[in-house]
Amino acid sequence: MAEWLTHVLVAYALFTIVSWFVEWVDQRWVAVAMIGSILPDLNRIDLLVSDEAVEYLLGIPFSWDGLHTLGGSILLAGIGALLFHTARERRRAFVLLSGGAVSHLVVDLPQRYADGLMLSGQYAFPIPVPRLPTPGWYVSADRWVAVVAVAVALVVFVLDRSQEHTEK
Repeated sequence: MAEWLTHVLVAYALFTIVSWFVEWVDQRWVAVAMIGSILPDLNRIDLLVSDEAVEYLLGIPFSWDGLHTLGGSILLAGIGALLFHTARERRRAFVLLSGGAVSHLVVDLPQRYADGLMLSGQYAFPIPVPRLPTPGWYVSADRWVAVVAVAVALVVFVLDRSQEHTEK
């Protein structure tokens, strides 16, 4: 759960800052980007419905891991954008859901993996991209990452609220 909290708070901080410069990005759209930051982890649906069960039902090889890629995240953002009413809202939702998902993938890049390589090759599937060495800054279970995300989000929250009061 600390990992999801980190992704959501990073998206909050990032897109709240974007809202300072892009007029149409208000708190509603920041929330959409925060939802987008969870999209790549929908690959964990395999905890409820295994790859093998889907393979059995479909009769073809299947893996949920494709959702934790750039292409899978963009596909999910497109599906999510269809839930919005107007074409303008769908475009904005797609941009912000995709942006939130990309922020998730970027935050995951410097993680420490057993083989010492980033997931860069996996993210770009099916485009062949080499797996680069990871700086190995943290593992997903590290709590300090969530603490840093909370601190950054809190600073952005305070700055955002103080900026609102000075505008009035």
